[in-house]
Amino acid sequence: MSILLKNAKIVEEGDFILRDIYIDDEKISEISDEINRSADRVIDCKNLLTLPGGVDVHTHLSLDLGKFISIDDFYTGTRAASYGGTTSIVDHIAFGPRDSLVGEMIDKYHKMAEGKAVIDYSFHGAIQKVSDAILDEMEELFDEGIVSTKIYTTYGGKLDDDKMLKVLRKAKETGTVVCVHCENDGMIAELRKEAEEARNLAPIFHAKTRPSEAEAEAINRLIYLSELAGFPKLYIVHTSSKLGLEEIRNARKRGVKNLYCETCTQYLTYTDKKYEEGGSSEGVKYICAPPLRKDEDVEALWEGVADGTVDVIATDHCPFYYESEKLPYKDDFLNAPGGIPGIEERMEVVLTEGIRRGIKPGRLVDLLCTNPSEIFGLSYKKGSIEVGKDADLVVFDEKTYTISQENRHSACDYTTYEGFESDFKVKLVIARGQVILEDGKNYGEKGRGKFIDRKFI
Repeated sequence: MSILLKNAKIVEEGDFILRDIYIDDEKISEISDEINRSADRVIDCKNLLTLPGGVDVHTHLSLDLGKFISIDDFYTGTRAASYGGTTSIVDHIAFGPRDSLVGEMIDKYHKMAEGKAVIDYSFHGAIQKVSDAILDEMEELFDEGIVSTKIYTTYGGKLDDDKMLKVLRKAKETGTVVCVHCENDGMIAELRKEAEEARNLAPIFHAKTRPSEAEAEAINRLIYLSELAGFPKLYIVHTSSKLGLEEIRNARKRGVKNLYCETCTQYLTYTDKKYEEGGSSEGVKYICAPPLRKDEDVEALWEGVADGTVDVIATDHCPFYYESEKLPYKDDFLNAPGGIPGIEERMEVVLTEGIRRGIKPGRLVDLLCTNPSEIFGLSYKKGSIEVGKDADLVVFDEKTYTISQENRHSACDYTTYEGFESDFKVKLVIARGQVILEDGKNYGEKGRGKFIDRKFI
C-alpha cells in the first residue's frame, strides 16, 4: 500500500517544518513541500506532530531470572510498544547455561520472537563467562547482525575486571558495542547484608543499599578499562545518578572516545520518594536496579540531556505482576523481583517532560530515535525520516490526557506512570509502511515484526 502524509509537522535541522511524505513498498520514497502523486491512502497530519518511530534499545521480554520471568513476551511487549509509538526494539537477552555459547541463547530468542513480534526487533548478546570460544564467537555474532553484547559488574553473571578487559579488547577488534550494567557488587553486597541483619527490608532500603557511589565507581572503572583496551565502543546502560553522569562527562573532557551514556524514562521522572509514598505496598512497585534516586539526580540527568552528555533514553522495560509477584515482597526488598514496566510510556512521557523543561524537540528525537539507531547499527533503515529508510513514523496529537492502567496494553497489571499528565498522545503509528495503530485501534498483526540485521554502514 502507498500512503501519502500531507502537512506532516516534522523536525528538520532542529526546527519544525511542514512536509509531505510519500510511502511506498515499506519505504519513504519522497519528502517534499508538496506531493501531488496518487496514493492508496492520503492522511492529513495538519496540526499534528510527526516523528520517526521510536527505537528502544533496552528491553527485557520474557527475561528468565529463575524464580521469576518478566511477563511481557514478544507479542504483548511489542504490541504495547507500538501503542506508545515505538517501532523497533533491541532486547537484552537472558543468560543461558553458564558454559554455553552466547549464540545458543540468541537462537532461542529468535524462536521466542518469530511469529510473535508486532514491530521489528533485534537482540544484544550477554556474556557471563569469558573463554576463547566466547571471544571468538563475538566476531561471528557481529557478522550475523548481533553487533552488541552486555556484561555486568554485579549479579550472579558478573565478570571480574580481567575478564571485562578481555571482552573490551576483543570488542575493539570486532567493532562490537559493549553494554555494561555498572554497579559495584561488593558495596551492594555489604550494604544488603547490613540491611538484612538490621531487618531494614522496606522498599526504601532497596535504594539505600544501591547508592550512587556504587554506580559511579563501576562507571569509572569501566572507562579506565576501555581506555586500556584502546577505546572500543562502551555503552553505559541506565545511568541513574549525578555522580555517574559526572564520571562520563569528565572522561570525555579528558579525551575518552567511543563512550555512550543511556538513561531511562523513570530516572528522568521519579525519585526515591516513590518507595515510601503510599507505604511499602505501593513502594514495591518501583523496585528496579539501579533504583530511583534523588531530586538532584533527576535534575542532573536533565542537564545531561540538554548539554549532550546523555546519548539515549531507553526504558529497561522488565515487568512483573504486582498482585502475585511484587506485592508479596512489600516488606522484603531483598527477594522482590527487580524491574518495572515502561515500554509504552517512553515517547509520550519524555516529550512531555522534555518540552516542559525547554528541551528542543530535535534533541528529544535524537535521544529517542536517531542516536540509538546510529549507536547500535540500525541507522541504515531506522531512526530518522529520510528517503530510502523504512517508513516507521509516529504521529502525535498535542493534547493532554492521563496515563493510567486502564489505558495501558502491557501484560503487566500496573503502570509505573499512573496519573502522569501527558501533553502528547499517540494518534497514528506506521511501521514499515503499514498503519499498525490509528486512533487507539491496533492493527499490528502478531508476527509481522522482522529481525533487524544490524550493521554499521
